Amino acid sequence: MSRSKVGVITLTMLNLAIVCTLRGLPIMAEEGLSLVFYFAVAALVFLIPVSLVSAELATGWPPRGPGGVYIWTREAFGSRIGFLAIWLQWVQNVVWFPTILSFIAATLAYVYDPALASNKFYVLAVVLVTFWCGTLINFRGMKTSGDLSLVCVVIGTILPGILIVVMGLLWLGSGNDVAISFTLHDLIPDLSNINNIVFLAGAVLIFSGMEVSASHSQDVNEPRRTYPKAIFVSAVVSVALLMLGSLSIAIVVPQKDLSLIAGVMETFTRFFDAHGIKWLIPFLAVLIVAGSVGELSAWILGPAKGLLVTAEDGCLPPLLQRVNKKGVPTNILIVQGAVSTIVTLVFLLMPTVSSSYWILSALSIILYLMMYLIVFLAAIRLRYTQPNVERAYKIPFGNLGMWLVAGIGLIGALFTLVVGFFPPSQIKTGGGVFYESFLIIGTVVTCIVPFIIYYLRKPSWQR
Repeated sequence: MSRSKVGVITLTMLNLAIVCTLRGLPIMAEEGLSLVFYFAVAALVFLIPVSLVSAELATGWPPRGPGGVYIWTREAFGSRIGFLAIWLQWVQNVVWFPTILSFIAATLAYVYDPALASNKFYVLAVVLVTFWCGTLINFRGMKTSGDLSLVCVVIGTILPGILIVVMGLLWLGSGNDVAISFTLHDLIPDLSNINNIVFLAGAVLIFSGMEVSASHSQDVNEPRRTYPKAIFVSAVVSVALLMLGSLSIAIVVPQKDLSLIAGVMETFTRFFDAHGIKWLIPFLAVLIVAGSVGELSAWILGPAKGLLVTAEDGCLPPLLQRVNKKGVPTNILIVQGAVSTIVTLVFLLMPTVSSSYWILSALSIILYLMMYLIVFLAAIRLRYTQPNVERAYKIPFGNLGMWLVAGIGLIGALFTLVVGFFPPSQIKTGGGVFYESFLIIGTVVTCIVPFIIYYLRKPSWQR
């Protein structure tokens, strides 16, 4: 008897829970009306290709928990490249943690004193305390269940997201001052300036992570029909909600006043103040924090367990293979916490909290896009090296369809990766030398480490 139970609605909600996040809205709001262009391009060249390729790989080579990326790329290119791919997926999360935690810190500030949101030391303290508390909790295997995570996302992300869109429409309808102009000229960004195109990386960062839902492949009912429908619906809903939410922020908060980590709460404050309900701000802040914590809880332990899958092929030293009685890879979590702590110190080196948020986001998406490049290439290669493996969902139109979908994804990911190294013209980053050096050195060191570990591996490492 089949255990497939997940239908279109459930899979769509899972995808939305992964993709829909409020923390990325202020990044895109910096671009004004042209954010519509960036969202549309990111959805076409990244979100949809990633979703379709992941669906085929997951139903052909079912992932064991979060280790799907390693299994897929190992089947195509061997364990060395597979280890690099899963390493990139893990380490980009290590870099990404301070960004979502800084968003939590800035949002939480609106419960007490909104001025704290721009204080580097306050943000740094909240990031470190929250992250290490979350890490220690995961030592005990105490992670939020799927249902609870979904509830957190609904009440703390989707509902506030809908609210910010509705209040944006009310702001326009009430004749209030609008911070951007709505002309055809403003819709298309200045593509001749590479520093303007950088915000495409911000849109891609918002849409990244869709491959995570592939871990539910064995529970999908009629995957040939369910995956495309769920992907289409979740893509349309997420693009609409995130795009309109970003526009709401852009029309209310002038670009010069917009904080990348507190922009959401700045917008709600102006909304609520205009309608005489500013007293609701602390309650809304608590809801949004709950939504972000629900998102964070799924990521602290997940990527670490994904990295642990490589121990089967002897890619991890025994020290990092150790798990406690709850099956938690404690030593990996300790290393994860130590690296995140070091990365978080960038908040003290950059001129503003917003610039720190952006440079960490840029490094995270560069590393993530390198992983996606390997996954796209793996999907193409497996069509030729293992054509007889049954895939419950298969990208239509044969190998030509795969080349088209994965090829678009490759071009989009490669282009976005390159422009991600350039500082955006709208954000003060404290000089291009430090900015670019930080990204280049961070990327090079991150990619060298897994090859060193793989070179030093011994037969005794294999579990």
